[in-house]
Amino acid sequence: MEAGHRNITELLKQWSAGDKLALDQLIELVYEDLRQLARRRARSLPADSSMQPTVLVNEVYLRLVDASQVSWNDRTHFFAIAARLMRQVVTDSARVHGREKRGGGWQRIAIEDSNLPAASQELDVLALDEALDRLAAADARKAQVVELRIFGGLSNGEIAEVLAVSVDTIKRDWSFAKLWLARELKE
Repeated sequence: MEAGHRNITELLKQWSAGDKLALDQLIELVYEDLRQLARRRARSLPADSSMQPTVLVNEVYLRLVDASQVSWNDRTHFFAIAARLMRQVVTDSARVHGREKRGGGWQRIAIEDSNLPAASQELDVLALDEALDRLAAADARKAQVVELRIFGGLSNGEIAEVLAVSVDTIKRDWSFAKLWLARELKE
């Protein structure tokens, strides 16, 4: 596993340096991880949603290709960016779908393992996106913790590494953010 992390980090550095072949090799290494993240997102979307895991991964891939000028740090940084891109793709899709039928067709997203005190674990993607934007205005790091955990599937340790803080800080931020989002989304 550690060798895989090093390979990904090395490929990211080569890609940042302009090596186009490194991107193809990188995608081969991370594709299944991206699909697992996308499957989790797709399971929580309505059955009539066009956002299938393959579509989501392909959209993220296209956006990653445009992000070739990013100075990649490591595997965790890559998945943090992928998490943000997945959030954007799912939110953009929900906006388009909402425009097609005003007030209807909202896409829903499940928050696994979140323990949000809500009757249902499904949330409106647009409401979640707006709530995350409000949380980011109040405390950007807590919003990043939510994004990395929900959309990126990162562990507390990986999130701590990305944000350069302790795991205990991430746990506190996650606890606060869950309660804050529960209150915001209940309203």
